[in-house]
Amino acid sequence: MGIIEIINRNEWAIRSHIITYGNAADTATTEMIRDEIETMWNEPGGIISFNDELIKISFKITATCDPYLQPETVYENDNPINNYFRIETFAKGHISFVDGLGCNTGYMKLDNLYKGSTTAAHEYGHTLGLKHPADTDYRGKGIPGIMYPRGTLVDAQYQYNPDAKAGENGGTMNPVYRKVKPEDIAMLKPSRLVMNSATLIVGDFSSVWHDEEKPMV
Repeated sequence: MGIIEIINRNEWAIRSHIITYGNAADTATTEMIRDEIETMWNEPGGIISFNDELIKISFKITATCDPYLQPETVYENDNPINNYFRIETFAKGHISFVDGLGCNTGYMKLDNLYKGSTTAAHEYGHTLGLKHPADTDYRGKGIPGIMYPRGTLVDAQYQYNPDAKAGENGGTMNPVYRKVKPEDIAMLKPSRLVMNSATLIVGDFSSVWHDEEKPMV
């Protein structure tokens, strides 16, 4: 989720602020997430269409780690720039996730967040309203886009194991190869005006506080 800053008629910036909490959240991981999102989403220099105008889009991402964050802060937040993510070493299903398409909350598994993983950039796309593509067989099409999920079939050089048979162990997309493409940004849709101002929002409030998930014993 984020707000749009109108730089001029044909140039906008999407501003989002990432706030991390949880036992595995720290300043270094939070900065890595921030940098991955901002770098990857700015890389293609994307354009959206709005009211029959072509608008160049850039991304300005800030982030803080808040180990003392309280549930009430998340529930009562009315600032559309804020996105809250719990980070823990364990997650049910062993995956990171957000709370729907166009949201401002989620849960990250720490070992998904290594440098270059593209997990943070992928989940950020969901917060802006983007979904997984319906067809997850991307063979013959080159580098996969950022919104392709784990398990996508890709050309051999983009698999975990280039020698594995497609769909078998090691024969699916290694997410480190995902890229934000111009067509990803072109799908973004500013959703509404806020309080009759000129502020446009991308995404919406989910405002979910996540407790720590723990293994079954």
